Amino acid sequence: MALAISTAVHRQLSDVTKEPGPAHKAVLSHCMVLQARSCPEEAVVFLHCQLSGGSEAGRVAALGLLGALAHSDAPAMREKLPQVVEAVRSVCNDPSAQVRRAVLEFIRELLSSGSQSCWAWDVVGHIFTEFSRASGRLVAGGLFAWETQEDGALRALCVDILGSLDVSRRGMTKLLWPRLLQYVLPAQYSGMLIPLSRCLRALVERREKAGCKEGEEEPDAMDSQKQACLPAPQALLARLLVVAAAPYTSGERAVAALQLLQALHGRVHRALGAAWATEVPLLLQYLEGKTESSLDSAEWEHRVLKFLQASLEPIEDKAWTLGLSQELSQQLGSSAAGSWEKFFLYKALGTTLAACRDLRHVQGQVLRFLQETNPVELSEAQGMISVVSHAAERHFHLVLDTMTMFSAAFTRGWFYQTSMGWKVQRRQKTERDQAIRAALMRTYSGIALHAPKEQLLTRVDKEIMGNILRLSRAKQRDLHLKLALVQSITEVSCAIQAVGDCGSFELSLKQEATRTLLDWIKGEPWDSLVYGVFHALEKLSKLRPPLSREENRKLLAVCCQSVLSYPSEEQMKKGRKTVRAAVNMQLLHRRGMEDLGQLTESLLEAEATCFDDVVHVLKGWLTSAKEWERERALRVCAHVLGACKERFEGCPCKQFGSLVGLLGSLTSDCLATSQQRAWLCLGYLLQMQAKTMKVVPQAHEIRCLCEELNSPDTETLLETGTKIAKAVCKCIPPAQATDFLTAVLDSLLHVTPTRAKAVRKWVFVFLVECRKEILQEVPKILNTLYAYMQQSTHRPFLLRAVFLLAQFHQEPVISSLLQKGLPMDSDTVELWRSLGRSIFGIQILRCLVEKLNRAGNNRLRTDSSTCERHNRQTALETLTITRAISEVVLALSSTEELRQLLPHLLPSLLRWASETLGEERLLSPMSSWRQLFLEGQVLEEKPCRIFLSALELVLGKCMAQKWMRLLVNQAVWARLEDPLAYPEGVRLLSSVLLHAGLVSPCLVKNLLPWLHSRSVKLRVTATAFFAESPEEAKIFTRYFFVTTAKIDC
Repeated sequence: MALAISTAVHRQLSDVTKEPGPAHKAVLSHCMVLQARSCPEEAVVFLHCQLSGGSEAGRVAALGLLGALAHSDAPAMREKLPQVVEAVRSVCNDPSAQVRRAVLEFIRELLSSGSQSCWAWDVVGHIFTEFSRASGRLVAGGLFAWETQEDGALRALCVDILGSLDVSRRGMTKLLWPRLLQYVLPAQYSGMLIPLSRCLRALVERREKAGCKEGEEEPDAMDSQKQACLPAPQALLARLLVVAAAPYTSGERAVAALQLLQALHGRVHRALGAAWATEVPLLLQYLEGKTESSLDSAEWEHRVLKFLQASLEPIEDKAWTLGLSQELSQQLGSSAAGSWEKFFLYKALGTTLAACRDLRHVQGQVLRFLQETNPVELSEAQGMISVVSHAAERHFHLVLDTMTMFSAAFTRGWFYQTSMGWKVQRRQKTERDQAIRAALMRTYSGIALHAPKEQLLTRVDKEIMGNILRLSRAKQRDLHLKLALVQSITEVSCAIQAVGDCGSFELSLKQEATRTLLDWIKGEPWDSLVYGVFHALEKLSKLRPPLSREENRKLLAVCCQSVLSYPSEEQMKKGRKTVRAAVNMQLLHRRGMEDLGQLTESLLEAEATCFDDVVHVLKGWLTSAKEWERERALRVCAHVLGACKERFEGCPCKQFGSLVGLLGSLTSDCLATSQQRAWLCLGYLLQMQAKTMKVVPQAHEIRCLCEELNSPDTETLLETGTKIAKAVCKCIPPAQATDFLTAVLDSLLHVTPTRAKAVRKWVFVFLVECRKEILQEVPKILNTLYAYMQQSTHRPFLLRAVFLLAQFHQEPVISSLLQKGLPMDSDTVELWRSLGRSIFGIQILRCLVEKLNRAGNNRLRTDSSTCERHNRQTALETLTITRAISEVVLALSSTEELRQLLPHLLPSLLRWASETLGEERLLSPMSSWRQLFLEGQVLEEKPCRIFLSALELVLGKCMAQKWMRLLVNQAVWARLEDPLAYPEGVRLLSSVLLHAGLVSPCLVKNLLPWLHSRSVKLRVTATAFFAESPEEAKIFTRYFFVTTAKIDC
């Protein structure tokens, strides 16, 4: 009868075609419980048989009924629990996920039954076993979607069962404490730590409250601790620290690990209670509110290591610290290579060695890692570096001495031989040699980073930086060695800066380290730039002693060459085998560009005068013929100026003019990005200059204009560009006008015709907008324009620029052109002629005539050497003015205006013709004209011929051709050159002028004073001019009386 009832109940529960509902299942389970109370043996045997030989559904139904029996409080069933548990154990490894889930549900019912027997609680281990198995399958992968879902559900069920465990019942402390504590250490159970921590903390709390009362509980519970293998205190600390410091996968897990540590402080070490009562809450507070994206993993790891360091300080037991060191070493051996856990264990071991008071043990461990680490495996090398460098925090001198001894043995070829170590021999393979050097260099820099600040400076120069540089001197250097040098120099520099006030400390090897890096940069091809080298130079540049100006320029030049000269993106894509390789190279060089900008910014911070050096180096790249090089240089320039615009406070920029000229020419570059960056740079420059000029409203206006440059509208950009150009020109200091023009004109030598038009616009805007300010600089500006006329094809533009300059500053332009002297070259001739053709050509001529008249009045009449030099200068000046008059008259288009000027021009030329008449006959070596001729400044042997030629040219413009032919026919010009025939020549000239209608009252007025002049030559000239014939006498008389009447009035 009992067997029939059991069979019927089981058949209904295992029927997959007609699955009963929850209420029906409860009724059936209750029936089975009632049956088991009367016939417990038969019920257990029946269900055991179903477990061993039934279907999957049958096994699941049997497990469910066994769970109901285990939860029953019937005494008969409690006696049968060992058999029930043993029966369930037979299906714990069932391949069916449904069966394994049913097993877990059975364990839940068993644990919730309140049994205090040890054998009942031994099944707790299966929860962890099932969790580990499901986790392993998920990690291994290769599962179907439904399998992944099943294993995930099993993991969640394990966590839920352990989380719902009630540890508040009597006797639970001694039952669960040993069984749960042993699952803290294995890494595969880390996912169970949250409920495990809750249970253990609750048990600790019960133990502390209960004291010795638990000793009265069930006898078999008394021996449970002896049966379980409890973990060592050091093992607990090491494991929980690893879990707490793990990268952010579950903030709750880190919190659980820290809370469990605090609860177990008494078991870990009795001296930790007070320290952890303060430190653990601080760590928990830091984690509060943090998410995966907001938590800084590196910072959190640093805090956990500092927590370990603070924990070891109150422990004076050397043996305990040694035990922790050994435990960490053991866990290192079982950790996966290259895993985060192993990297943290290396650091934790180093921190433990730093706290260890047994110096022999510390040195032994450091040597062991140096000898046994395989540096070719980067993960192992990094681990060794972590151990040694962290150990140096408290044993700096000991660790550094050990390192120095080992590296000295390496460089001498005496090495340690180990079974699994570096296998170092006198003749090593290149790869291993490079790896050893790289590892040792990075270890030295790691020691510097972790060394006590008060001890670092005493040994960082020769023993740390010196050994790093010594190790870098390998015959062959691979990429890893170069990267190690870069990283080592960076870290040592950072360590020195972290000291703070270094007093008078100077790194004597700074120049050597800089040269080493620069030599490597110069030797590298464009496609193998060492990453981080600019960052190393940046950090190194901040240390004393400062680099000289030449060294700074060399540093900048080499760095710019390495970054700015690499091919364009299109060329890189063609040269790479794969698209991915080309993209990686582009990313590397873009990062190099950013690092170069940071380097220049750092150099500016160290020395403000370095700005001139930066500009000097960048100018060569900003004028490059390759558009991509100009674009990169502009990117760096924008970075530098953007950083400098905040630093320039009242300090004028000496390079402002030249930079504006250079950047102004780039605003019309063929690349749109270059144009925009050029405008951006100009905006930064204007903001800097506005500060120095203390023009606050203008600075605000400039910032607004710079914001408008982001507009996509072309017309808006052009209009904004013109406004900025005008604002720029107004800010150029007059003293830097020539710098500006030189930069602009330099760019004209290598720009396309399209760009040249925009470049010329800058010159015109500058000459117009700054016409008042540049008055004192006109001679320099004219000389600059003149110099470029001799080497440029843009002559029409330069002539127009001179014309524009003369329009506003006529007198300075004429004076500057006259300074060119004689003989007059073709460029000067062209300048005079262009001025003669201009709308103010007659004004130029009038100014020249006035200068010619003043030159004659300044001539001295004594024979001293000083006066002779003055007269020589005057003679050269008059000849130059006369030659200029000839060129202007030749190009002059207005005859009427020239005729109006003739009464002033003719006397001046005639005067100097008479003054120089016969000078070629003088034998005195002190003759001014003779010296000028001998020096080659005057090509005419007869000086008077220059003035007469000019007069002939002037009269040719004013008279008809018949009168000019008459002068030739009467040999007037030949007579004027002959001292003996000169009076007759003047008389004939006056006669022709009179008949041509060119003798005016004004001319007579200007010539009459010569009749009473102290100069014999002038009196002769005037007498001959007025020595008329009877027919002409009436005309001269009339002019004479008209002139006299005007003088009297």
